[in-house]
Amino acid sequence: MTARPHTDLKEALVRTGYVADDSLAMALHLALSLGRPLLLEGPAGVGKTEVAKSLADHLGARLIRLQCYEGLDASHAIYEWNYQRQLLAIRADHASEETLFSDRYLLKRPLLEAISQDRAPVLLIDEIDRADEEFEAYLLEILSDFQITIPEIGTVTAKARPIVILTANGTRDLSDALRRRCLYAYIDYPDRETELAILARRGPALEARLARQIIGVVQALRREDLDKKPGIAEMLDWAAALAGLGINDLTEDRAALQATLVCLLKTAADRDAAPPEVLDRIIGRVA
Repeated sequence: MTARPHTDLKEALVRTGYVADDSLAMALHLALSLGRPLLLEGPAGVGKTEVAKSLADHLGARLIRLQCYEGLDASHAIYEWNYQRQLLAIRADHASEETLFSDRYLLKRPLLEAISQDRAPVLLIDEIDRADEEFEAYLLEILSDFQITIPEIGTVTAKARPIVILTANGTRDLSDALRRRCLYAYIDYPDRETELAILARRGPALEARLARQIIGVVQALRREDLDKKPGIAEMLDWAAALAGLGINDLTEDRAALQATLVCLLKTAADRDAAPPEVLDRIIGRVA
């Protein structure tokens, strides 16, 4: 029988609350065994960030997160000096040039923090496609050697190579150089059975019929012409709201049900695109 080493990892992630399919579980297994960064792409709201959180939970590792954004630079991602403390030390005549530029005055940002750990952390570089191309190029050097040069101190080399997970939502194209350095997995919205399993694991206790109705409505809404399709987090929020309101059947109180769509639809345009008649049509299909 062919060995399936990723199945143990898949089952372990389920115990942390994350339901992964076979392809994602294999990608994670290979990233761990080969020591390669893993790039996760897919629409917003499909659980890419949760992969890193669940992996850290399973491994008992520290999770260090770098949230990317336009204009992100080295001082916010790697390190900067605590100029206020340095100035106070100078005024108090308690510091020489040598001591001013030491660990005592160094503010470690996520990338430097990640390579400074005695035990390998999970480094989540979230939404890398929101950062500028210049920062992406700088990141390539760090991912290649896992070392950072601080002019005043010298080169800091990773004590333990971090387990690196990068996520992207398709905001812009990523460079071929970055893709070559990473393993790759695409995470799409889950199918019906997978999303039911997620709801059973992470949502409130629900009757089986109501759970099927919830997933049916959410998946139908994703097929509508919406600007921001509801993700897994929105689905779980909606399920919790319905449970809290004591709604046990989506056909019972359409007015209350329509009001709860604030959990799923996050723009005025999407609210307009899902009026009561649209909800009636969807529920008629899934009830």
